[in-house]
Amino acid sequence: MVDVSSLKKTPFHRRHLAAGAKMVPFAGYHMPVQYPAGIIAEHLAVRKSVGVFDLSHMGEFEVRGPGALAWLQRMTTNDVSVLEDYKIQYSILCYDHGGIVDDLLVYKLPDRYFLVVNGANIKKDFDWLYAHLTKDVTLTDISDETGLLAIQGPHAQQVMAQLTDYDLDGMGYYWCAKAEICGRRMLFSRTGYTGEDGFEIYCAPHDADELWERTLQAGASSSMALVGLGARDSLRLEMKYALYGNDIDQTTNPIEAGLGWVVKPDKGEFIGRDPIVRMKTEKPGRRLVCFEMQQQAIPRKGYKLMKDGVEAGVVTSGIHSPSLEQGIGLAYVRQGHDRVGTELSLDVRGRQLACEIVKPPFYKHGTHR
Repeated sequence: MVDVSSLKKTPFHRRHLAAGAKMVPFAGYHMPVQYPAGIIAEHLAVRKSVGVFDLSHMGEFEVRGPGALAWLQRMTTNDVSVLEDYKIQYSILCYDHGGIVDDLLVYKLPDRYFLVVNGANIKKDFDWLYAHLTKDVTLTDISDETGLLAIQGPHAQQVMAQLTDYDLDGMGYYWCAKAEICGRRMLFSRTGYTGEDGFEIYCAPHDADELWERTLQAGASSSMALVGLGARDSLRLEMKYALYGNDIDQTTNPIEAGLGWVVKPDKGEFIGRDPIVRMKTEKPGRRLVCFEMQQQAIPRKGYKLMKDGVEAGVVTSGIHSPSLEQGIGLAYVRQGHDRVGTELSLDVRGRQLACEIVKPPFYKHGTHR
């Protein structure tokens, strides 16, 4: 049993309690997993209208100094040199053997780089980066000084337009800006983990209350839902967005995880480059795939996928999809059984239930751009 008093609290914590959220330990924080309306209602609100999430458990690092670009080129798999000011890039930190330390976002700001990492990996990521720091680079962990609120859904821009005068029509996906929000200058981005259009707003803890109030007022006409970790997980899974600790970790290579698109070997040396290139050349022995249940069942992490009575793969994430109303999952499947259209069976406590590998994403009607 986790002692709640030992858990960190986000700047929006009392708002979750006031809203009747079911709170759970997550990444060292006391976080809302769902609100009274329930996970399905929250999930569908984001798909059809708009929802608001507290993501303050995520980690934020600042990277400064004349050697920042060269250092990030060595530490991450993507090509940081292509970033213009205020552009954002999805990337990966790798170990020497090609396994994944974490996936992250890299923001290019005029005076620094801004990294956003998974909440459960803050200390590990910081220690890994710090261990490789060069003399011409400074690395600062500002996670405890940063609140993060996300607005996601087809009506996200309508809500955001009531919070800022910034030209949102001209703002592309994976771009960020600094603008006045709630009377304060804040960094915000057009990013998200749901497959829908959306914005993520970074604030100082002392500005969190007003940001929460103003956001809820702006979303009232769109019936905006409060959304917890449960719906965040189901939304990301419908899009085949990898979750660290489930779908990717230190034992997985970006190529087998389907993340080769954020690996740029031509940029030069980076940590993990050689084993990643080798796997890409030799082809992975397994791949992370999407599968849908053909019979009623909910896939769970660790369940086996079978082919003709022989194990073909292992489930890493699974849910009953609120959007598709069927069981879906991600699994690492052995080469030869990993093609779209392959029929497998899910072993559910000895019962063999039919499923099929499908092309990602599961949900194909998201509004992100």
